[in-house]
Amino acid sequence: QVQLQESGPGLVKPSQTLSLTCTISGGSITANLYYWSWIRRSPGKGLEWIGYIAWNGMTNYSPSLESRTSISRDLSNNQFTLRLSSVTPEDTAMYYCACRRAIAPGPWTQEKEYTYWGQGTQVTVSA
Repeated sequence: QVQLQESGPGLVKPSQTLSLTCTISGGSITANLYYWSWIRRSPGKGLEWIGYIAWNGMTNYSPSLESRTSISRDLSNNQFTLRLSSVTPEDTAMYYCACRRAIAPGPWTQEKEYTYWGQGTQVTVSA
């Protein structure tokens, strides 16, 4: 059973970079055909896929966020990290890490398409 846990600051100032880490237990970030995603939910926009890093290190980002997004991984700590730059109050949301196994690359934008989820962490962008 894979378990995911998000961590990071709950408050970020406008124009700064949001950084969140997802720690994986019960599985390996290099497990074959697994995709490790960041997703957010806000009252105004609903569920929004941000991007993923695959078991082989390949990344894929939402076109609407790609210019500000970076996802990296730490193999020694079995973690992956989201960095979202130049944040605005529009980036205020509950942020989740999630994963699934798939034969072909995504993206996957529906909640039911993911097998495992973290509990989520609230991030507020405010001065």
